[in-house]
Amino acid sequence: MTVRFQSLRIITEKEILPPADYIFDGNTLTKAGWAAAGDPEEEVKVDCTGLLGSRGWTDLRCFSGEPGLEHRETLESLARALMQGGMTEAVLLPNTQPPLQSKNEVAYVQSRTAGLFPTFHIQAAVTKNFIGEELTEMLDLHHHGVRIFGEGLEPLSHSDRMMKALQYLQKFDGILFDQSLDPMLALFGHMHEGLASTRLGLKGIPDLAEEVAVQKNLEILRYTGGRLHFQTVSTRGALEQIRKAKGEGLAVTADVSIYQLLFFDKDLWEFDTRLKVMPPFRGVSQREALIEGLKDGTIDALVSNHVPQDGDAKNREFDLAPFGMSGLPAFVPALVTLSEELGYPLLISKLTRGPQQVLGQAGEDWTSLTVFDPDEAWELNEVTNASMAENNPYWGQSVKGRVKYLVNNGKMEGLHE
Repeated sequence: MTVRFQSLRIITEKEILPPADYIFDGNTLTKAGWAAAGDPEEEVKVDCTGLLGSRGWTDLRCFSGEPGLEHRETLESLARALMQGGMTEAVLLPNTQPPLQSKNEVAYVQSRTAGLFPTFHIQAAVTKNFIGEELTEMLDLHHHGVRIFGEGLEPLSHSDRMMKALQYLQKFDGILFDQSLDPMLALFGHMHEGLASTRLGLKGIPDLAEEVAVQKNLEILRYTGGRLHFQTVSTRGALEQIRKAKGEGLAVTADVSIYQLLFFDKDLWEFDTRLKVMPPFRGVSQREALIEGLKDGTIDALVSNHVPQDGDAKNREFDLAPFGMSGLPAFVPALVTLSEELGYPLLISKLTRGPQQVLGQAGEDWTSLTVFDPDEAWELNEVTNASMAENNPYWGQSVKGRVKYLVNNGKMEGLHE
């Protein structure tokens, strides 16, 4: 089947191109006229007037409860949520029950995701059960298709295990993902440490908890070599250290949660547990640093940090509720909101080439495509939500921006046509 996307405006890393027709032949996307098209009578024509498109988006951080925590999110529901968020590719966190830490769990997930629309990459655990002691069989896991390792929702705070992991991963060009945090400095913390936490009477998580961990892990990287990717960076000090490390030529990359750019610690005045996330929402100064990091390339990617929780878990006192936000269902509206300040070319580069370079697979072929309507208004509710979880701050609200079409490796889906 050949599809002609008519009058589509493509977003590149530098600009938004004028409306033009693009041909999808089942494998690649080309501008009409660049290559010979198929029989015009057999073309499926899609009117994309007013729509924007780009290479398919990649999410480097999302959670599925399957196996073991299917009441929070299954792999199938996560696939639908990824599509709602415009993603054609994603990295799965390993924090399931049992964890993704042996070839059995990896084989199960690979089998369950093989027929789903998005392309999935598995992040396997570094230490068994995330305890920080015994290392997983990383070489064996690599033989079963895993290149990404990390503790997912837990920081890899054990320095010796961090060092050994970086050394092992160099044997097969693997990459270590880490949400760097000193757990003792963040002990009993529920939100960012600052004026808001003081006034709310909640134990805070200081910037220092992240910055000390980033500094330590960069020193280990300097010693061992290897590739290290920092997830959901949130502080100015951490960014300054990562920027310096990149300038030295270290193989280090970083991402930021899109919602870290939209919310602040002061938004927790009403103890809304949907805003209890890790890392916590911080202050204006930190956001300014994150924006600067996006612009100068210190931050390589935007992520959804999709951590679904069931309603009972979040419907508790703030200090008892777990961390996490269902980040995918309203990802496109969040992107549209940020575009007013940062523009689409920069933001889209952090969803396409940026994360692909982190994964070591950036190429020039267009085998995926995300098409969205930046102006379509809709309400996030029980009917429109693709995820099993409702822990999103936009729940019940009218939002703007919706995915319309997705292409990925020979497959095409139309959403909300």
